Amino acid sequence: MAGAPDPRIDDYIAALPPWQQDICRAVRRLVHDADPEVEETIKRTRQPYFVLQGNVCALLATKDHVNVFLYDGGLAPDPRGIITGGHTNSTGRTIAVYQDRPLDEDALREIFRAIIAANREGGWRSIKKRASLGE
Repeated sequence: MAGAPDPRIDDYIAALPPWQQDICRAVRRLVHDADPEVEETIKRTRQPYFVLQGNVCALLATKDHVNVFLYDGGLAPDPRGIITGGHTNSTGRTIAVYQDRPLDEDALREIFRAIIAANREGGWRSIKKRASLGE
């Protein structure tokens, strides 16, 4: 991992069942692979967030899966169809990752890269505003 790990995220992951730890570690590695400047933090009291000029993604372990929240405003392409929820959400979408189901790492890394590129252009809200103005 290129970015400095946040020990609070280490603690969050360590408290999970082993299969969820594996998923969270993989997502963490992929977001840092997407861009080494990604930073880690905790928001909403205990939820791991990965940020670079705006939110990129967040993790939330549930009883039977791990949600990867994508802060893309619906703009990041998903040609392999890995996004499982939030398709009509104006802020972001989710990928639900279940035990014993493979994570398409290449597809997720590309989604992260698209979100980061949008953040560097001012964020998805700015991009949508410019598009609505015909710029």
